[in-house]
Amino acid sequence: MKRRDFLHTVAAGGMGLMLPGLVLAQDKKAPAPAAAAKPVKPPTEYTLKGFDVYGKAINLQDYRGKAVLVSFFTAECIPCTNDLRLMREFFGANRSRNYVNIAVNMDADRQAIAEYMDLVKKTIPAEQHFPIAWRNAKGHSDNFGAITSEPTHFVLDKAHQLVTRRNGVFKAGDWDDLWTNLE
Repeated sequence: MKRRDFLHTVAAGGMGLMLPGLVLAQDKKAPAPAAAAKPVKPPTEYTLKGFDVYGKAINLQDYRGKAVLVSFFTAECIPCTNDLRLMREFFGANRSRNYVNIAVNMDADRQAIAEYMDLVKKTIPAEQHFPIAWRNAKGHSDNFGAITSEPTHFVLDKAHQLVTRRNGVFKAGDWDDLWTNLE
């Protein structure tokens, strides 16, 4: 799927509707709080190690040289589910490029991720599957910090430097950031 077509699909609600000439509205900026919290400096190098939900080892360093989208989610989060659906479609269309998705589930209960993965396995085409880890699993470690919004996404360039951190739903500009890092 071409970038422009994909963005039109996203803007149309992901229902496969193509709207030629669609102009995306600019997000309105919320006023800055009077006393803004001191921003947290991102790590020099992001790390993520552990196992996917099927027991296969995951190490972010194995994807060095690829743009990576790391998405933190919970199984019951409706915006998370929608974002992951769009990301699966994007991954399926671009997986032959230097790109990978990694999802990290944050549910406290192992059963929630097990049920979610059973549904994914039954309903999602194999070419749209990407590694999904459970953050609470024994042996999981990452340095993405506290995740306070569902979902939270990190776009990392090929050197795994932070391009975008999105707390909440992926926006049109985030897709642009991801797309430009595939080349």
